[in-house]
Amino acid sequence: MLVSLNWLKNYVDYGDLTAESLAEMITKSGIEVDGIHYVAKKSENVVVGYVTTCEKHPNADRLNLCQVDVGTEKLQIICGAPNIAQGQKVAVAKPGAVLPGDFKIKKVKLRGVESNGMICSLQELGVEEKYMPADIADGIVVLPNDAKIGENAASILNLDDAVLEFDLTPNRADALSMFGVAYDVAAILDVPMQFPDETIDTAKEKSTDYVTVSVEDDQLTPYYGAFVIKDIEVKEAPLWMRNYLMAAGVRPINNVVDITNFVLLEYGQPLHAFDYERMDSNNIHVRRAREKEAITTLDNQKRILSTDDLVITDGEKPIALAGVMGGADTEVHDGTNTILLEAAYFDPASVRKTVQHTGLRSEASTRFEKGIDPNRVKRAGIRACQLFAQYANGTVLSDVSEVDALDRTEKTVKMDTTTVNKRLGTSISTIEIKEILTKLQFSYECENDSFTVSIPTRRGDITIFEDMLEEVARIYGYDRLPFTLPANASQPGGLSYEQKLKRKVKNYLQSTGLMETITYSLTKKEMADSLISPEVMKKSPKPIALSMPMTEDHHYLRLSILPELLQTLAYNRARSQFNNGYYEIGSIFITDEKQLTAQPTELQRLSAALTGTWVDHKWQQEHKQVDFYVLKGIVEGLMQFLNIPFTLEQERLPDMHPGRCAVITAATGDVIGFIGQVHPAFTRKLDLKETYVFDLNMEKIIELTDDTPTYDVIPKYPSIMRDVAFVVDMDTVAGDVKAEIERIGRPLVQSVDVFDLYTGENVAEDKKSLAFSLQYQHPEKTLKDSEVDASVKEIIRNVTNTFAATLRM
Repeated sequence: MLVSLNWLKNYVDYGDLTAESLAEMITKSGIEVDGIHYVAKKSENVVVGYVTTCEKHPNADRLNLCQVDVGTEKLQIICGAPNIAQGQKVAVAKPGAVLPGDFKIKKVKLRGVESNGMICSLQELGVEEKYMPADIADGIVVLPNDAKIGENAASILNLDDAVLEFDLTPNRADALSMFGVAYDVAAILDVPMQFPDETIDTAKEKSTDYVTVSVEDDQLTPYYGAFVIKDIEVKEAPLWMRNYLMAAGVRPINNVVDITNFVLLEYGQPLHAFDYERMDSNNIHVRRAREKEAITTLDNQKRILSTDDLVITDGEKPIALAGVMGGADTEVHDGTNTILLEAAYFDPASVRKTVQHTGLRSEASTRFEKGIDPNRVKRAGIRACQLFAQYANGTVLSDVSEVDALDRTEKTVKMDTTTVNKRLGTSISTIEIKEILTKLQFSYECENDSFTVSIPTRRGDITIFEDMLEEVARIYGYDRLPFTLPANASQPGGLSYEQKLKRKVKNYLQSTGLMETITYSLTKKEMADSLISPEVMKKSPKPIALSMPMTEDHHYLRLSILPELLQTLAYNRARSQFNNGYYEIGSIFITDEKQLTAQPTELQRLSAALTGTWVDHKWQQEHKQVDFYVLKGIVEGLMQFLNIPFTLEQERLPDMHPGRCAVITAATGDVIGFIGQVHPAFTRKLDLKETYVFDLNMEKIIELTDDTPTYDVIPKYPSIMRDVAFVVDMDTVAGDVKAEIERIGRPLVQSVDVFDLYTGENVAEDKKSLAFSLQYQHPEKTLKDSEVDASVKEIIRNVTNTFAATLRM
């Protein structure tokens, strides 16, 4: 809901409050103001001018040479707008004026003729084109004849207006109208409201002589009123009305459409105008649509209806979808002379079904779905008739033709001061509650401290004590409610060890470049038993199916997080996001075959999936795709970060690449997960490229993590580096060779890193070369070359014997 503050001031005087101050007060009262927008950026030195003469430019066919009176002087201005004409009052930016976008107006020469200023369009004054009337979208704005020459044009064009954007909760349908907002602002500021005059002069002729109204089901249509207005002149709506509509985000069309839209926003009551002379009969009959019945709506789309749809008919064929949109056959046009104005109350559930079935949603349907005020239905029709008489020269016929079975009774809610204070933790007095109810304009009866409150029909969201309690609290002021710790709280809250550890893990993974996701705990049948970790498979788990799934894609409780992570990768790839890395900490659900009816066991897992480019530094010409070693590095870094020793052992697992997969085993001998490339056949089904994943037992990680603070003394003595390369059989595992070097080199060898794997020239086809970098360091002395050389010789001797290796020179 967009609320124009200049429009609002017609109903409630909020004084000199700024838009920001008023927005803060409204937000504190329970309706969130999501943003503040201004109709246009501030312009300087833009005034009302009168075009005294308008002639063709002597040197340009499409330009006009105008003499414009701006009050203090006459200016010669060249204008290229197609709708400029002598005798108009226009918005003139005088020389020295500054328009939105810091556009400064200067004296210039155009085709050899001097121009002193600019005659402005709405767009040049900062109004968005999508809200401008179609007839002036490409031309200058013409002001009313009663505009005073020389006065500021900004106020006449409503350019100084601020607009509040409300983020309404579904229950606050009353705030979908200017009246509803005015009631709230009046209560907050404790000021009176001013309502528009609804009196109207009617002709002797009666609407009932022109149209009869009947409804098939008065539960679906408890009220339908048909007003008839003759001698309509379809033209431009008054400027003030167009200004308010544009501020509310509605594009002006003509006076008939604009008046119905204006009253819709003012009263919150949708109306619809039919061209009476285009109707095939004098009957209005509201009924359910027949199966496969058709109607062409105002958007020129043919709609095939069902029996769930409610339609307005001319006695036989549909001319409107009740509460949603009118039909094209009875649309008001420039030649319309007589209109039939509909003011009705339609069942919210019926309108909602039509919206869902047709896919149509309008400002009218939104209000009907949420519920409108029964007491404003007929009043809104009368208000529109008043405006038609005033701004369309219409003649309003008397005696509206109507069907009226509408319940307008007010509900009552009981409350008492003691319970209010007990719930809110306050000490509000009975007198203060009376004052709050008076501000809200709720009538009530009070006996001692007990209230019986009559709820106005405009507030259909208030039905029980708790609703009324909220009203008292928000007008009293949420910021005035006391805040204390619970009485029995012995200590402030904090994070558990498990929560802290999870946060540490998340911080680490995010530091590596992965993004956290939260996927569904449910998956589809073909994914339910995919990518399950080996230690989970040993439990022989069975996927647990929901008895009433919402969709087939979310039918089974997951046994692995990875399928849904891969679905997320696929979703993003389909939207041209090719380089992604995601992780998730979540639950899987295990029930073995013998306990399918038992409550499943939830196990915490940590999973990740990566695909695409990992490094892309164009300037450094560095480009690297995600591979096994990228993922292995992330896992190794995590385990080192958590101080958990582990080993990797190559393994063949279902749905994983047979040569690029390994299980992860903790030092305790427990398998805690796996890592590797997803099988290409599996990724092809999801339209993914090469993808790598890991899946870890989070519960085991929490158990194995050693968070005892440790430190290493900074070495006093220098280290010595040695590189050594061995030629070994193709099936020799580099990790085994590394482990042997570490064993033999203790305690002098501080670290061993594999830095090269080579196959090719000078190495036999069934062999490979593994190169290792060894760091030597003694904590208490500087090592001599002879000591290091002796250790390297011992390492070479043991590795060559153990792995049938040869030293590569």
